Amino acid sequence: MATRHLYLARHGAADPFGALTDDGRRQAGLLGARLTRVPVDVVWHSPLARAADSAHELARHLPGVPVAAADELADHVPYVPAPAETPPAWAGFFDGYDAAEAAVGHRLAQALVTRFAAAPPDGDTHEVLVTHAYPIAWLVRHVLAAPPARWLGLDSANTGLTLVECRTGLPPTLVLFNDLGHLPDELRWTGFRGVVRP
Repeated sequence: MATRHLYLARHGAADPFGALTDDGRRQAGLLGARLTRVPVDVVWHSPLARAADSAHELARHLPGVPVAAADELADHVPYVPAPAETPPAWAGFFDGYDAAEAAVGHRLAQALVTRFAAAPPDGDTHEVLVTHAYPIAWLVRHVLAAPPARWLGLDSANTGLTLVECRTGLPPTLVLFNDLGHLPDELRWTGFRGVVRP
């Protein structure tokens, strides 16, 4: 039985202009050091600079592993819920999304699932995907076979590690979600609003 191991990670902490901060580079490097125990075949990243830079930073710990952009990993809203599906806290977030824009985001989300959330044709693979919180939330929602609007609220910290396994003939499995074990306390929970965290 062939298994596709997907190591999903949000990019490192970035400034308001999308450039990695020093903390973000350190986070990405620590994630790369953690992944040295895995036989990584490839590191994919979003075309956006903060994800591309994070991917290259973590790949410094994975000599010889190719690093490449994947358009499907771009930051996007994967599904705009109907008003009845929208939690009150999210209501204003979707103001201004028209049907065409929502359709483009949903097509990109479906392309993401088609490309990455399937078992490999033969042999195990280990792929790192450096992306953004929303694509990770969409993939996790898909793995759990949850309703489309359930991507809302599945957030990831900067370089939080999520592991998904896609096996031949079986539904995909969520093995790990938003794990921060590779980060020291002062680098954990960035990317979230400032509240007390364990």
